[in-house]
Amino acid sequence: MEFSKMNRRKALTMLGLTGAAGALSPNLLVSPAFAAKPEEPTGQIVVGVSQEPTVFNPLMPRIEVDDGVHLSLFDGLVRISPDGEFMPSLAAEVPTIENSGLSEDGLNWRFKLRDDVTWHDGEPFTAEDVKFTLELIVDPNFRSWRTTGHDLVRDIEVVSPTEIKWRMEEPFAPYMSILVETLMVPKHILGPLEDRNEAPFNQAPVGTGAFKWGSRRAGDNLELVANTDYFGDGPYVERLIFKYIPDLTVLYTQFKSGDIDITSNQYITPDNYAEAKDLAGKEVTVVPSSTVESVFLNYEKPQFQDKAVREAIYAAIDKQTIIDALYYGLPTPTESYLPQQSFFYNPDLPKHEYSIEKANTLLDDAGWERGSDGIREKDGVRLSFGNSTTSGNHLREQAQQFIQQSLGDVGIEMTIENKPPAVMWGEYWTQSQFDSVIVGIVFTTGADADVTVRFSSDAIPVQGGRGSNTGQYKNSDVDDLLEEAGRIFDQEKRKEIYARVQEIVRDDLPLLPLFQYATVRGHKEGLKGVEPNINTRIDTWNAAQYYWDQ
Repeated sequence: MEFSKMNRRKALTMLGLTGAAGALSPNLLVSPAFAAKPEEPTGQIVVGVSQEPTVFNPLMPRIEVDDGVHLSLFDGLVRISPDGEFMPSLAAEVPTIENSGLSEDGLNWRFKLRDDVTWHDGEPFTAEDVKFTLELIVDPNFRSWRTTGHDLVRDIEVVSPTEIKWRMEEPFAPYMSILVETLMVPKHILGPLEDRNEAPFNQAPVGTGAFKWGSRRAGDNLELVANTDYFGDGPYVERLIFKYIPDLTVLYTQFKSGDIDITSNQYITPDNYAEAKDLAGKEVTVVPSSTVESVFLNYEKPQFQDKAVREAIYAAIDKQTIIDALYYGLPTPTESYLPQQSFFYNPDLPKHEYSIEKANTLLDDAGWERGSDGIREKDGVRLSFGNSTTSGNHLREQAQQFIQQSLGDVGIEMTIENKPPAVMWGEYWTQSQFDSVIVGIVFTTGADADVTVRFSSDAIPVQGGRGSNTGQYKNSDVDDLLEEAGRIFDQEKRKEIYARVQEIVRDDLPLLPLFQYATVRGHKEGLKGVEPNINTRIDTWNAAQYYWDQ
């Protein structure tokens, strides 16, 4: 697609690639100095998480809770601020047209790197590590979390230890956002290995981040220790401990008692908000989240092949009552997978209508007849399926029971098959072994709405694809639209395309959207540096800035 010079420049500016912040201030990842910050790391911070991090190579398939560990251990070339601005991290500056880091057609990229970064083992970080990382991601023998965008990179050239360049096979607008979530790994450790999937590094990683690997007690906690040679501002604490507490009631109890300093991941459940906001010695706030809660369907299962079934299940879910009764009205009902604060959000999607009558009519008209036990059948397929979520998440468990009863009223059997976090989000999720799940997912990449990794037919891991399309959703129109949007740098045009993608997904219902989270987050008074960022998947994105106000 051809663009005028002015349109290209305007489009790239809107993407944040030509922002003055990135061009003029290579140290924007550091926060302003405060007198209360200690000169040397001191003390510890205990982060309570509801799931156990299990993936420690940041390039491999992972979930949100893993990000909190990765972002403390590793760095990317760039990062993104709460305002959606790209900021340099391992890069000395964000590539722009003005600084010759980016060509006007978006095809040629050049990164200048910092010259003061070392890996945790003391080896220098160089452009060779960047080249190795980008090539490893697309290595067919490596289990990558995401290859989208990276598979367009060509002709990587190490210009010097602090400079690297490449060209893109075609323009791809979301790539800078993807680089935010692409954390660099060390060539000198992984490069010599034949099998990087089973490398010792994956269980004892070496990064460039503000914290270094300390110790891990499986099923209990993970301890990171301060990297006193960190190139950026911080860290300000000696130890950062992630404590696994899968039972959300216990997590809240330990927050109240002071056993944990900050709640993360599933945070404080809404049913505890009224009490939590008045707790002495605690700071508790409600923060909009980009996470969308949904009933996620395995599109390949025979029970869900009929669109009428998906529509009937959705009609039989009283999601407003779930929001009001279980989540105390804090979340916002939604019909889209995108957060409503997103520039790309489509507000004009059909509104959900809870109606048992409609659900029954849909199934009757589609030929699903009730058997002797009241459960519907058609063409030898019994309308029965399992639903899973994380054991110990009591609000989801209560929602499951509520949905189970409603579906029973229309002749659909839903069995509950919950699992511990490490099992739930392991191969059971990544290899599409489920029937359906209740899950909260961040579908954006930073502030970008590209969902190729979630909805592209080529992104199904169990079918040999690279991505996170674990629901095995396939729609050729969605594939074409996502490919088109990736080639366009005009944000308004991309918005139109993503609006159409949202329409198709809402019509197909590969997932049944329930609500956009508003999370109740809490930490001890005196813990500073905690800053929400809707453009990241985890709240501990900037743990290097945490410190105790003495």
